[in-house]
Amino acid sequence: MESAQRAVQTGRISEQEQEARNIRRLQVMISMVMSVISQDPSLTVEEASALAANAKRAALAMFPDKELAYDLLYKPRLQRLMNERYRLQ
Repeated sequence: MESAQRAVQTGRISEQEQEARNIRRLQVMISMVMSVISQDPSLTVEEASALAANAKRAALAMFPDKELAYDLLYKPRLQRLMNERYRLQ
């Protein structure tokens, strides 16, 4: 019985570890996308938009039911950066 409880706890821990890894991976990915958009002088607005769209697609692949969280946390940052970089309104 104790081994079954340990197995369940180990499963929970690994799920938590995997989620933490995915969160960190997402943070790094968004950071890289924002760096490229802000620092690459040859990047067009269309290419920057594609990067942002692909970042969202990757984020939703990692966290399928978290589109609202993405839209609240990362979308405004990317939009603000795009507005500043390309003088959009």
